[in-house]
Amino acid sequence: MKNLKYLFASLLFIAFVACQDDDASFGNVVAPSNVTITAEIVGQDADNPYGDGSGFVNFTATADNEITYQFNFGDDRSGVSPSGEIQHRFTNVGVNAYTVVVNAVGAGGVLSSATIEIEVYSSFTDVEAENFLAGDNVGDSKTWYWAANLPLHVGLGPVEDDYGNGEFAYEAWWNGIQPFDPEKSCMYTNEFVFSRTNDGITFEQTVGPAFVPGAYASVIGVDGDVCHGDDVIPDMFGVKNVSFLPSTSLAALEGSYNEQPYRQTSFEISDGGFMGWYAGSVTYDIISISDTELHVRFIQEGGGFAWYAKYQTQNPYEVDNFPDLIWSDEFDTNGAPDAANWTYDLGAGGWGNGEEQTYTNEASNVIVQDGSLIITAVNNGGNYTSARLKSENLFEFTYGRVEVRAKLPASQGTWPAIWMLGADFDTIGWPFCGEIDIMEQTGQDKNTILGTCHWFDNGTNANASYGETTPLATSTSEFHVYSLEWTEESVKIFVDNVLYYTLANNPDLPFYDRDYFLILNIAMGGTLGGAIDPGFTSDTMEIDYVRVYQ
Repeated sequence: MKNLKYLFASLLFIAFVACQDDDASFGNVVAPSNVTITAEIVGQDADNPYGDGSGFVNFTATADNEITYQFNFGDDRSGVSPSGEIQHRFTNVGVNAYTVVVNAVGAGGVLSSATIEIEVYSSFTDVEAENFLAGDNVGDSKTWYWAANLPLHVGLGPVEDDYGNGEFAYEAWWNGIQPFDPEKSCMYTNEFVFSRTNDGITFEQTVGPAFVPGAYASVIGVDGDVCHGDDVIPDMFGVKNVSFLPSTSLAALEGSYNEQPYRQTSFEISDGGFMGWYAGSVTYDIISISDTELHVRFIQEGGGFAWYAKYQTQNPYEVDNFPDLIWSDEFDTNGAPDAANWTYDLGAGGWGNGEEQTYTNEASNVIVQDGSLIITAVNNGGNYTSARLKSENLFEFTYGRVEVRAKLPASQGTWPAIWMLGADFDTIGWPFCGEIDIMEQTGQDKNTILGTCHWFDNGTNANASYGETTPLATSTSEFHVYSLEWTEESVKIFVDNVLYYTLANNPDLPFYDRDYFLILNIAMGGTLGGAIDPGFTSDTMEIDYVRVYQ
């Protein structure tokens, strides 16, 4: 197959006019001369005058006194080549005409230019991917967001290295990011709009900023692993064109992700456009796409790093990952708590923490009244009584969201808790069964709450725990929602939907794939209760509801 050549002979000299008629130079500033550009359209012959449909064109530029060459391909994309040789792929479907401009750059930055007119045929199209991204009809548009509510919404792997398991096609180097990673939170407000026009698909980032990973920040000389605005990345905003092309990366052609092949379609965004994670000018390989989800891989400009990113059409802050209410107690019936939901721990003995109360199931200590469960700790002449309710053997579950709306006791020495134990507590004991404290409050600080997990660590052969605190000045005067989101990936604790505790889950912890039951109680004194107010008579924890979602 023969490749025909185009040659444009005339030259344009710009940027300055020399003082001497026959020498286009002034000091160290030299304008290149004799600029030429040729084009070889791949697959062009008598039967295929515009090429074989791949859209590839090989350009060669020459000049005297040049340092490098800048190419403007006439399709909103550009390139640089010090040698003057460069290949470009035109992706507008059909036969299209382009004016290609080459600037030969000389000393001092002075330019001399040449142009060439070409017509190229591109046959590649992926209408389904276009429709998923932007909609089916002209005038349609879709907004995409980071899938920040999902684990592994960003990852990193090698470009082509294979260590025996196809690592070049998945996040082999960094794959531990959890939902709503605090370091990346600055980018989770990003919005990306794809629109269908008469001329194709456009892209616009409408809400910034952009996250710059450390691996690329050093290239452009800015702080890494933080977000930057358009003062650092001026091409962030504005309407840009989207072009689709067949994938050429090793990952797309030979790799797989979760045992599924790549789509083998890629797209590029013109004029420096990108989707929130700034790694230079990149091509997005589509791993998978649907009407609501987009998963891509892109190689950082300059090579060396392959990034992975997940996007979705639902704002991650509006996603309900636990839509189904599977169990609840609204405490709507006055009297004793519902025996189908709750049983009791009874008695004294310190409960392993030096506590001073005796637990009962008497109405003086526990009652449902006026829409609330009321647990009351009482001083009976120096003998303290209280109640500890549990759902053991009545309701036990693995994973979900727990919400408890409660108002806490204010008295010194009271130790309220909303918590869970592993359902195998009665056979293997504590801490082997695991403990998740959704809310605790010490007896000495009523302006702070605690979230904690306890377990037995086999590596150190000792008890282990991890806890966090957060201020809550109105915990004893107002109702607040104390909640837990427990998944295979993490244990997260919130107050009024504000996250303040995260523990990464894994199969070595007792919080992985096993049932737990709920516990509600007020203890007196002991490890966290501390010294009891000598004037204490009684105090209550009021609970409006307990709800569990999956």
